[in-house]
Amino acid sequence: MRMRDWVILSGNANRPLAEKICKKLGKPLGRADVRRFSDGEVFVEIGENVRGRDVYVIQTTSRPANDTLMELLIMIDALKRASAKEITAVIPYYGYARQDRKVAPRTPITAKLVADLLVAAGATRVVSMDLHAGQIQGFFDIPFDNLYSAPVIVDYIRETMPDTTNLVMVSPDAGGVERARAYAKRLDCAVAMIDKRRSGPNVAKAMNVVGDVAGKHALILDDMIDTAGTLTEAASAVLKMGAIKVSAAATHGVLSGPAIERIIASEIEQVIITDTVPLSPEAEASGKIIQLSVADLLAEAIYRIHNYDSVSNLFI
Repeated sequence: MRMRDWVILSGNANRPLAEKICKKLGKPLGRADVRRFSDGEVFVEIGENVRGRDVYVIQTTSRPANDTLMELLIMIDALKRASAKEITAVIPYYGYARQDRKVAPRTPITAKLVADLLVAAGATRVVSMDLHAGQIQGFFDIPFDNLYSAPVIVDYIRETMPDTTNLVMVSPDAGGVERARAYAKRLDCAVAMIDKRRSGPNVAKAMNVVGDVAGKHALILDDMIDTAGTLTEAASAVLKMGAIKVSAAATHGVLSGPAIERIIASEIEQVIITDTVPLSPEAEASGKIIQLSVADLLAEAIYRIHNYDSVSNLFI
């Protein structure tokens, strides 16, 4: 009986991450030509024979979100029509995840729409990382694995901050307290929270700090950093309450709009992110942003999924 064959492909959103994953797995990155017509339409041509094979498509849906999402959908459609056996969409950063519920009358739930599009295109499984809202997994009627970058970030914190007695994990809002507690438990440190009010999209105003940060190193922890408004407001709040220094950590460094300028101008010493979203040249040159790779974690998940092994111990 022939062993199950598999191939790994990538769109244009984050090829360096895909190449790292393939290197870890000891497999070449499959050939896929993803290009655009002069009017911007996406065209895909798969350069591998995928008939009867399991295919893993690595594509983060970061900026430009609509373009990268369309690339992913069209690649999946091309694979389905080429008779691929299983199509797993590996989406390190799941775009539109913040639109997971109706926040006002006559507004969409776009995270659910994206889920429907992926399934309609032909995806048979999805792998993502640190969803903005865990309930998004329930939008799918196919298997969904939501991985966590915590092992990578926690290891880095332990290496660079071996003494955590003076460290406090700070959640920038009430929704992230569970995440902050999970990190604090592994690092044996304290927890605090920012009482945040939001006046509009990408507009946040920190109000109060719940917890003791005086005389401590505050590490603000979030799932993503977009415009960095929440982050810099939180940093100002903990410093006003007596924190001696501030760092930050997040899985997804979206870093759109004025994010880089805000981080550079702030008193934040360092911002730890992962490579689920590629860094811009401006971010690399900022001197404050440290990027860790989650390639090994994603590669391990792909390997275990393909071999029907347990992935539960990757969820911490």
